[in-house]
Amino acid sequence: MQNSLRPLFWNEGFIPDRGGIDLLTAEACQTNKRGLGYRSPVVQPSSFEHHNLLATEWKDYELLQCGNGLKRERWGEVRLIRPDPQIIWPLEEPWGRHDAIYHRSEDGGGQWKFKRQLPEHWQITFAGLQFKIRPTNFKHTGLFPEQASNWTWVMKKIGGAGRPIRVLNLFGYTGAATVAAVAAGASVCHVDAAKGMVQWCGENVKLSGLGEKPIRYIVDDCVKFVQREIRRGQQYDAIIMDPPSFGRGAEGQVWKLERDLWPLLESCHKILSGQPLFFLLNSYTTGLSPTILTSLLFQLMKSASGNCYGGELALPITGDSRVLPCGIYARWEAV
Repeated sequence: MQNSLRPLFWNEGFIPDRGGIDLLTAEACQTNKRGLGYRSPVVQPSSFEHHNLLATEWKDYELLQCGNGLKRERWGEVRLIRPDPQIIWPLEEPWGRHDAIYHRSEDGGGQWKFKRQLPEHWQITFAGLQFKIRPTNFKHTGLFPEQASNWTWVMKKIGGAGRPIRVLNLFGYTGAATVAAVAAGASVCHVDAAKGMVQWCGENVKLSGLGEKPIRYIVDDCVKFVQREIRRGQQYDAIIMDPPSFGRGAEGQVWKLERDLWPLLESCHKILSGQPLFFLLNSYTTGLSPTILTSLLFQLMKSASGNCYGGELALPITGDSRVLPCGIYARWEAV
């Protein structure tokens, strides 16, 4: 990098997400003894970089408080308290107003305790997209708000491609990334092994007024689906993947990320088109670093001209200078 570097105002290297692709260079981070990240306007092809993202563009979601392994959030007009193992610092102030709290049980799982009757589900909006929110039995709500940084990036990459883009979304969950990609003009194949999640994706698509857009909804084991796509000669311009740490298929097959992720990535490489646009890899696996994810994509895409970078996905805490790291990601993008 030959241009001058400008220090970021987040002292841990987090960039408030604007939907752009500013990058934090590993070289710059290493040269600063305080651990400050730096942003450079120049990016070289085939680079390997670090870039932490902060999802600041939300209006319908807000992280209100964190402490003692819990977080208080606002989902539209509903306030929930949920566990989060990342939050190991103490709670500084008593919990503010909330409508429900999730209590873990000693033998696994848990349950919600409601302080008032809530609708079975409701909607929130991000960038004109509508998402269904519902407290589930496993503490989740059907949406990971820190992923908004990726949704805006996906929409900008597809919208600026200047050509038709085919996207494959593996382990697609309730389909927020699918909705974002379709809204930007792509055709999408959405794959998840859980029928209920695929149906939820369809609801989000319809809520966003995109029901007539080109989407294939597939309930299937992602590894087996990709193998069939190879045999069929199918190709995609972009792949989005959010693999679990561990999983068990309908036929008893076991997925272990550390063992099975690289073979799946290799298989996915075989169904990339001759003009790949991007590859996005997310993870919530404890102990897995963004450097590892970025290294995987760097090796996978080393023969293509592009940039490879990764980092943490985080949420700002209202009234607090700290941020909450929530997950990690790695991206490869064509240049």
